[in-house]
Parts: sequence; structure tokens; C-alpha cells
Amino acid sequence: MGDHDSLRPVERRVLRLVADGVDHIEIARRFRRRPDFVDRVIEYAGMPRTGISPTGDTLRPLERRILKRRATGDAHADLGLRVDRSAGHIRRIEQMAAYKLAR
Repeated sequence: MGDHDSLRPVERRVLRLVADGVDHIEIARRFRRRPDFVDRVIEYAGMPRTGISPTGDTLRPLERRILKRRATGDAHADLGLRVDRSAGHIRRIEQMAAYKLAR
């Protein structure tokens, strides 16, 4: 059923419950979903994944924009006002983007 490291938490949890013998209807009830949701999760979890984003980018559009604007000298507070977030939030986004690029 695929490499568990590449699965999302909900997929890992559903697969664990299935492996434990829990009925699909009970799993659906626990997730407050319909049984067909559980069937889809199981089916999609078995599909191969490349781990690469469709566009090949490692950064989200917001992260790219923040890095670009910071490179031109815009302040964290100014960028925060543009996207309705605090300066600290913009700083954290910038740090995460730098971390992603360093990997």
C-alpha cells in the first residue's frame, strides 16, 4: 500500500485502522465522513507518488513573493500589511522558505 513515509496523516491513520480490522463504516464514522471517503483514501494511498510538486517548485507562491520582495528591501511589516498578516508571520514564512531552499 505504498511507502508510509510519503502518506498524509489521515491516510496513515485510515490504513492503520484497516490493518487492525476496523470496518470501513466505523472508520468513516470516526472521521465523520461517508464510507466512500474511506474507500478513496485507501485507493489513493496505494498510488505511487514522486514526492515532487507538479511544477517542480519547492516554494509556495507566497514564499516566492515574500523572498522576492524582501530582496528588494521591503520590510516585514509592510509585507504583512499587504497579506493581512503580522510582521512576525512574514518572518516565519521567510525563514521556512530559506530552510526549504537550503535542503
